[in-house]
Amino acid sequence: MTPPRRRLAVAAATLTLAALTTSCGAIGQAVDCTQVSQEITKITNEYSSSLSSAATDPKAIEKASQETADKLKTLAGKYDGDLAGAVNDMATVFESIKVDDMSGATEAMGKLPEIQAKAVAACG
Repeated sequence: MTPPRRRLAVAAATLTLAALTTSCGAIGQAVDCTQVSQEITKITNEYSSSLSSAATDPKAIEKASQETADKLKTLAGKYDGDLAGAVNDMATVFESIKVDDMSGATEAMGKLPEIQAKAVAACG
């Protein structure tokens, strides 16, 4: 796996960690947050698997990133408010991953702590 692919895999793992560490307060919100967490984990695991199989095709990284962004947008559409906003922000990070502009992708990934804080606040 090349260094950019490793960074992408680490970012995906970070998103999964953000989803798993999101704590939820109210019972209805807890159910939403748990469901979102499980879906994000599934989506990012699929993304990581896609990166592993994209070793010889850099454009496959972009395709996998866009597919992941689309899945996250669909997931965000099931929810409201800040929770939907946080998931949409994650989708934006994946949309920014372009093989010919890894600096843009790296910059977007730098926003992951902010996105995680937004998700935690939405579930708190």
